[in-house]
This record gives sequence, C-alpha cells and structure tokens, in this order.
Amino acid sequence: MDFLQHELNHIVEAIHRFQLTPWKAVGYAGSVMFTSRWFVQLYYTRKLKRVVMPLSFWWLSVCGSILLLAYFIIGKNDSVGILSNFFPTFVSVYNLVVHLREVKRRKALVESEV
Repeated sequence: MDFLQHELNHIVEAIHRFQLTPWKAVGYAGSVMFTSRWFVQLYYTRKLKRVVMPLSFWWLSVCGSILLLAYFIIGKNDSVGILSNFFPTFVSVYNLVVHLREVKRRKALVESEV
C-alpha cells in the first residue's frame, strides 16, 4: 500500500509541476494530428466497408510529423524523437506526391478524351 501511495504522490507532484511551453504546445498539436489520422482512416474504412487510406490521412501524417519534428529538433533537441518522426514524414510526403501525380495524370487523360 505504501508503494501505491508513493506512486500516486509522485504522479500528483508531476501534475503540479507541469508547465505548458510554446514548444510543448507544438509537440502536443503534432501528436494529436498524427494520432487523429487513424480515426480518419477508421471512419472511411467503416463508411466504405473496405480498407481505405484517404488523402486526409496523409495530410494529417505530414502536418503531425512536421510539428513533432519541429518539437524534437528545436524544442527538445531529442535525437530519438527526431529519428522516429523523420521516416513517417518522408513516407507521407512521398504518398502525397504520388497522389498528386495520379490526379494530374487522370485530369490530362480526361482532357485528352474531350
């Protein structure tokens, strides 16, 4: 019981010491955006009754990753956070580029048929 009380006191003390800095706000915003992309993906998958990765998933990935990278590079200077967020940013940007190329290709195809 003493262990549990000690841990609870430690948690309450940490909450009292918490300070929201501008860089923490950036980090939290990035984390919320990066996490929310899964709710978007779940929504569209349930709506269309098939697995879907909507465009908004990739935009949320890019924006969330960029905010998290900014937080880890400038706000925290944490190499683990930088490395863990660099690759998702690259993949998300790549998928957006592929999508935009496909939209452009389809548009040119439609225009050539007219």
